[in-house]
Amino acid sequence: MIQSMTGYGKAVLQLPSKKVTIEIKSLNSKNLDLNVRIPSYYKEKELAVRKKLAKTLVRGKVDFSIFVEMTADETSTTINHGVVKEYMQQLRNVVQTGNSSDVELLKMAVKMPDALKTEREELDESEWAEIKKAIDIATKEIVQYRTDEAASLEIDFRQRVANIKTYLKEVKALDGDRIENVKTRLQKAIDDLKVETDENRFEQELIYYLEKLDINEEKVRLANHLDYFLETLDSPDSNGKKLGFIIQEMGREINTTGSKANYAPMQKAVIQMKNELEQIKEQILNVL
Repeated sequence: MIQSMTGYGKAVLQLPSKKVTIEIKSLNSKNLDLNVRIPSYYKEKELAVRKKLAKTLVRGKVDFSIFVEMTADETSTTINHGVVKEYMQQLRNVVQTGNSSDVELLKMAVKMPDALKTEREELDESEWAEIKKAIDIATKEIVQYRTDEAASLEIDFRQRVANIKTYLKEVKALDGDRIENVKTRLQKAIDDLKVETDENRFEQELIYYLEKLDINEEKVRLANHLDYFLETLDSPDSNGKKLGFIIQEMGREINTTGSKANYAPMQKAVIQMKNELEQIKEQILNVL
């Protein structure tokens, strides 16, 4: 079962003193490009979070964020009273008038360095255990999103492969007419020259020429690649890179068939196959 690399997952956790929101977003990328944004007091857990995301999401441009909103009346930021008083006194000395307002001086003082102090919050392991559960929920959500997104892609892939198989049948049906057309054109070219030819030598040259235009191997290989593509879609793992390699091989066989076709009706069928394959190529870039 394939997965898309596009996804979104979110979980909201209400703790006694704060609201924690976890968000995971992903887009397509050749490899895993992981960007983690978390508060400083959770930094020691960042490596574990990265390992978990890498194991679960595998590939894609992934943005992981933890947002914390304080909901309790308490705050970790307090006014440094001694520093603020000293600033105000120095400001009075600078003004040197009795008209200075303490309110105005206070507004200036609290903007000075070290007027406010923030106590570093230590990591609470029991709190992190709850956050870890929320991360698991958000991760499951993004995996489900990727799976749902890929379901529509898979339907499109199967339809386009079926279309290519239909055009391949058309190519096979036209092959007999193509050979006769080539023989007729060569015979006409000889007749137009109005020269005598050795029939045996002409047949030998014709056989050699037709061998160069033979597309039986291309038809067999393309049919095998189409079946292998569907088998890979049915596999339990999502392997976008493998599907991409199969598509490359399919493209080679279709291109070779087109270069050997030398027959307008067959070339039209080849163009249709190329069109279907290009549509698959565009979408396969988003498969995990």
